[in-house]
Amino acid sequence: MSQIWQFAYMAAAILIVASIKWLNSPVTARRGVQAGEIGMLLAVVGTLLRHEVVSYEAILACFFIGTAIGIPLAYLMPMTAVPQLTALSHAFGALAAALVGTAEFYRRGAGEFSTVTMTALAIETLLGYLTFTASVMAFGKLQDLVTTRPVTYRGQNVVNLFLLAVAISLGVWMVMGPVPVWVFPVFTGLSLLFGVLLIIPIGGGDMPTVIALLNSYAGLSAAAMGFALQNRLLIVAGALNAASGFILSVIMCKAMNRSFANVLFGAFGQVQVHTGEIKEARPVRSATPEDAASILESARKVIIVPGYGMAVAQAQHKLRELTDALLKRGVDVEFAIHPVAGRMPGHMNVLLAEADIPYDRLHEMDDINSEFPETDVALVIGANDVVNPAARHDKSSPIYGMPILDVDKAQTVMVIKRSMSPGFAGIDNELYYMDRTLMLFGDAKAFVSDIVKQLPATSNGSGSH
Repeated sequence: MSQIWQFAYMAAAILIVASIKWLNSPVTARRGVQAGEIGMLLAVVGTLLRHEVVSYEAILACFFIGTAIGIPLAYLMPMTAVPQLTALSHAFGALAAALVGTAEFYRRGAGEFSTVTMTALAIETLLGYLTFTASVMAFGKLQDLVTTRPVTYRGQNVVNLFLLAVAISLGVWMVMGPVPVWVFPVFTGLSLLFGVLLIIPIGGGDMPTVIALLNSYAGLSAAAMGFALQNRLLIVAGALNAASGFILSVIMCKAMNRSFANVLFGAFGQVQVHTGEIKEARPVRSATPEDAASILESARKVIIVPGYGMAVAQAQHKLRELTDALLKRGVDVEFAIHPVAGRMPGHMNVLLAEADIPYDRLHEMDDINSEFPETDVALVIGANDVVNPAARHDKSSPIYGMPILDVDKAQTVMVIKRSMSPGFAGIDNELYYMDRTLMLFGDAKAFVSDIVKQLPATSNGSGSH
């Protein structure tokens, strides 16, 4: 029996490593998900076969409860809510690690651990509990149950860091030797409180980075749990999760030209307070679906830029219809994906893949930015801050220095948007007021559908340019 679970652990570790590797490309992402699922199944089965498991009744009860919660979440959550589901997944995983650490602490007693084991257990519970409440808060912000704007007050960073320092001090006390009975509950409470205080000053614009960062914290907690329980598979899986989450956070910060400290303490997404007189409304040029269809049909090259507005309207399937209609007319159609478009990394890729838009037409920002000057039409659907030219030249802008998609360099820009409301950063978008920009006001799904209807039927598959 010992050899069976060890073999299961080894196979699970290999599959988890392969899963992360395959998830690097949209072409192999499905294979990566399947490998990860099989690896996790083998890890669970291997754990259940270990001799330490003496009773299965409670395990089976928890299994059925978790299944009853997980399956509806997976099937009922719309694609637009994938970020929320991801945040909940981090919360559940981190809570599980923290509860295991708590149970182990009270089962064996504070004085029964070696220094290394107690250090791992303290890290596990600290990160587990703070990641749990932080992930729940992130879910609330993404689901609009909590304000997406930063909640800040004077001395906030000092208070947060002080509470964290107290929690860490209590953790060190537990490592050094036996402690009074009240220390661990206070340590737990401070960890839970810090998770809440960590998220409330962070605005919606930083949610993609925060989700990746919480993923890293959950992985660190699992790895620490592996050290505490002397479980090598947990160490491997947790370390991989932590490393991949951290690397993804670095990529996200680079995409927004922000540091970790700026993300955690910068209150990005805060409503700007303007002084002086209210500026006079600036004129914009608008167009109808008929106008948009005529412009698209006569184009040679079109680059479509999706954003969170596309996700909210569930316009990806209509966008596939528009893509097919333009391709039949000989129009070259490509997609430009900004690293932080949507509310989590890869959000747009997932939605477009759901609509069966070919992977080879999806391009990252760095690969496609040079093509905008030779593009006839840039069609922006629900994107905002990631296409704002202010990021290039306005040093007073909160997004100054953030790499953006150069849609303003296309010959014609069309923006589908419900209104002139700002994006997560809370600032006006200069793109909307350019002479070459046409605003297409309305629901993205309905507007794209109207454009498709206005395109005349074609039978020879060639466009008129």
